[in-house]
Amino acid sequence: MKDTYRHKGLRRQLVDSVRRKGITDENVLFAMNTVPRHVFMDSSFIKFSYKDQAFPIGSEQTISQPYTVAFQTQLLEIKKGDKVLEIGTGSGYQTAILLEMGARVYTIERQKELYLKARELLTAMGYKPHFFFGDGMEGKPTYGPFDKILITAAASEVPAKLKEQLATGGIMVLPLGGQFSQTMTRIEKTGPDQFRETSHGSFVFVPLLKGTQG
Repeated sequence: MKDTYRHKGLRRQLVDSVRRKGITDENVLFAMNTVPRHVFMDSSFIKFSYKDQAFPIGSEQTISQPYTVAFQTQLLEIKKGDKVLEIGTGSGYQTAILLEMGARVYTIERQKELYLKARELLTAMGYKPHFFFGDGMEGKPTYGPFDKILITAAASEVPAKLKEQLATGGIMVLPLGGQFSQTMTRIEKTGPDQFRETSHGSFVFVPLLKGTQG
């Protein structure tokens, strides 16, 4: 898990690239400049770690494109101390970004292999999110309500149980749509049963699935 001067230089270049694409939240950019993305990559892709692209991580999942991670995180408007529910731990890279921004993260992964790998890696790096192996569609009602909810897989509709777990004044961000293209959607809970939904461009994610695997 070495983080060399070369890695740090490539990371600064990546952050500059993401900034040029329109990311303005300095806290997001600082976190992205801090977290060593290469340690979350499969060895066969490690030389591409600081390209602004998504790559496979096993179990038919991907580590998201850095711009996409930054874009979703910026829409969440993370504040230090926010209680954040992350649906889809994946590689753990997004989890690390949220933690670097001072969030308290509750992260759920449905793929047992990815759950174990991310838990081991993040723990070794000194990060301390609350890890759960389970069905993200169910959320974690006993730990809610959450200030922010981030879904890192494509949903055909907004999961009703997750909306219930969002605190009043809270924000949920998710890619919403069909198999081949989704609209990045931001949902603000403006009252006990009131929500305001806005759209923020097209993206492509792997599907959000029910149940667990492995």
